[in-house]
Amino acid sequence: MTTIAILGAGRVGGSLARKLASAGHDVVVGRRHPGEEAGDPSVRVTDQRTAAREAGIVINATPGDTSLDRLSDLRAELAGTILVDVSNATRDAADGLPGDLVYPDGSLAERLQRALPETRVVKTLNTMLFTVMTDPRSLSTPPTAYLSGDDDTAKDEVKGLLADLGWRPEWIEDLGDVSTARAAEALVLLVPHILRRRGFHPFAVSLAR
Repeated sequence: MTTIAILGAGRVGGSLARKLASAGHDVVVGRRHPGEEAGDPSVRVTDQRTAAREAGIVINATPGDTSLDRLSDLRAELAGTILVDVSNATRDAADGLPGDLVYPDGSLAERLQRALPETRVVKTLNTMLFTVMTDPRSLSTPPTAYLSGDDDTAKDEVKGLLADLGWRPEWIEDLGDVSTARAAEALVLLVPHILRRRGFHPFAVSLAR
């Protein structure tokens, strides 16, 4: 069984950890300052370096504006792994909601791939409220999970994880190589306007067919 490490223990990381553990995966949460339990006896908690070293698949749920520095420091531990990047690299607006993109001329996923050449980076799940990541059926219309990455085998493995999170194959849209992540990441610019008007109700920026 492949161990899945989740770096980041906030709402996103905690939700993903609980759902993947309930699906039968061996899940370890990596905290910058471990010491608290995960709240789920089936989820282990350790420091981020140890978690990355133990895992075959690592999910980046750290704040996107600092992810590049944090993960670049784990280059040796992340070598040979699949890195699933679900973060958005934005600067906060005055009200604390996402504002400008940190990387307007590219994407966080592209920079992670360049900084971690021995790691297979896959971008997904960054275009929705975090509750939809683990409960896509909560929406009245089918949501879309966009997928970007250079390695097709890695993307196939990530599709399997998405299935364990409740995503149907027809809800997954493979955009292509990692350069396409800049389009998916730019969609976050819609999010603060939706949240200000609608509040924190489940939603996803989806493709209608």
